[in-house]
Amino acid sequence: MLKNLLLAVVLVITYTSSAMAEKLTVGAAEHVRIVEANLMFLTRIDTGAASTSMHAENMTVLDGENINPDDYSEAEQKSIVRPLMRKNIGKYLQFTTENEGGEKHQGKALITDVAAVRNSQGLEIRYKVALAVEWQGRAKTVDVNLRDRSKMHYKLLIGRNWLEGDYLVDVERNKHLK
Repeated sequence: MLKNLLLAVVLVITYTSSAMAEKLTVGAAEHVRIVEANLMFLTRIDTGAASTSMHAENMTVLDGENINPDDYSEAEQKSIVRPLMRKNIGKYLQFTTENEGGEKHQGKALITDVAAVRNSQGLEIRYKVALAVEWQGRAKTVDVNLRDRSKMHYKLLIGRNWLEGDYLVDVERNKHLK
């Protein structure tokens, strides 16, 4: 019995140690590349954000219904806007993105979902597209919600959906990146 218990403890410690060893450590800010746009971004790593968010403007659904959520009240966002935008899932969204250095890329990506995001500005309905986010030569494809972040310092915000399973955050690392 004691032998089995010791064996179980050793296995748990070994598994935990190897799982932790496989995770890479990122800082609170990092330089990452959006593979499809071939653009580097200075990004903020935000463990409080469920998903990754990237600056996008001039968004147009190809062969679908284009809805401007700004034309609707906050009360109408979930009841009217979200169902209309969900009809575009599976269609392509054309958009322009720009990093903090002013480099632009016009691209298109498949709409994978529609997200309702509550923030300090209120409730926003956003398209999500699958994009590959690369850091230190390692790319991971995640759903990225798109919004106009032109007035924000960080044009790309990395959320938990990119971190999950692969990365740990050390807030002391890269303190000089701002």
